[in-house]
Amino acid sequence: MFFGILFVGTLIAGYFLFKNFEKLFGSDPAFPGDTPGARSLNKAQVIIIWLHAVAITGGFAFLLH
Repeated sequence: MFFGILFVGTLIAGYFLFKNFEKLFGSDPAFPGDTPGARSLNKAQVIIIWLHAVAITGGFAFLLH
C-alpha cells in the first residue's frame, strides 16, 4: 500500500514536471552565463532520476501488492 501511494505520487510529480518543464528548467534572463549545454544536462538528470524513481516505486508497488 505504501509503495503504491509512492508510485502514484511519483507519477503525479512527473506530470507536474512535464507541465511546468520550461518554467522550471528554461533559460533565465537574470543568469546570462547559463548555456544550453548546462540546461540540457540539468534536464537529462531530472528525467533520469524521475525514471529511476518510477521504476523503483513501481517495482515495489507491483511486487509487494
